[in-house]
Amino acid sequence: MEQIELGNVTITRVWEYYGSVDMTPDAFFPESPKEVWDDGASWLTPHFLDSGTNIVNSAIQTWLLRSEGRTILIDTGVGNHKERPYAPVWSHLDTGFLANLARAGVEPEDVDIVVNTHLHIDHVGWNTYLDGRNWVPTFPNATYLMPKADFDFWNPENGHKPLLGRGNQNVFEDSVAPVHAAGQTLLWENSHRIDAGLRLDAAPGHTPGSSVLTLASGSDRAVFVGDLLHSPVQILEPDSNSCFCEDPEGARATRRKVLGWAADNNALLIPAHLGGHGAAEVARDGSKFAIKGWAPFIPYTEQG
Repeated sequence: MEQIELGNVTITRVWEYYGSVDMTPDAFFPESPKEVWDDGASWLTPHFLDSGTNIVNSAIQTWLLRSEGRTILIDTGVGNHKERPYAPVWSHLDTGFLANLARAGVEPEDVDIVVNTHLHIDHVGWNTYLDGRNWVPTFPNATYLMPKADFDFWNPENGHKPLLGRGNQNVFEDSVAPVHAAGQTLLWENSHRIDAGLRLDAAPGHTPGSSVLTLASGSDRAVFVGDLLHSPVQILEPDSNSCFCEDPEGARATRRKVLGWAADNNALLIPAHLGGHGAAEVARDGSKFAIKGWAPFIPYTEQG
């Protein structure tokens, strides 16, 4: 497995899926300049773009943290056997995610905290698993930290009409509500401190409750940004949203704010979906940002 240490915190990348998301760059990132994809083809291929098909490649992965004696999962991917009628690429998967987690030394019973940075389809799937006919919490001893703003927004009883339309259909019912019914959720607002080195903060825009987790341990810094960006192109072009951002202006402002903090504090930027090395150090580049270096995680395509 892939693992690094930042201060007293150990970070391990646990894969669920890597490959095509059946979207071209202009569909996934309609605001991004075409030339940045053309000019960057050499470094975007193959980890972030399939040059043969012009389809974006993406990773579905969980960040496993060990901090102050606790085991913490950041986002839980898509999950297995889930009915996703409006997102067929994620429908009825049968992946070895739990086996990959076990190879990292973690059984479901070992997990103390699950962080859902937001409640999109590909961030909450392994919150639950199918036990007979019932969806039950995968991690029976964990507290699931969910942003209250997203919990309220995606709860179908509240009647919100998201930009995503029906793309998140069934997600609340099979991956969020069962955990809440089991009494395992903590719905937080504004900010929430997990321990001395880990803090959750609201970072709205992509969704109303989108959040980031900041790590500060010793002299090391990192920020787990969820879907604040899906591609390294958004580091170079921070005003380019994905097509899934509920509040485009808010997403742009939040992305710039967090990228600026990461650049100014020499913090490792760790998005949810980057393939390749999975994370990067960034620097200011005039009104935009540049990639200063990649994290030492092993790219999926280079693993034995």
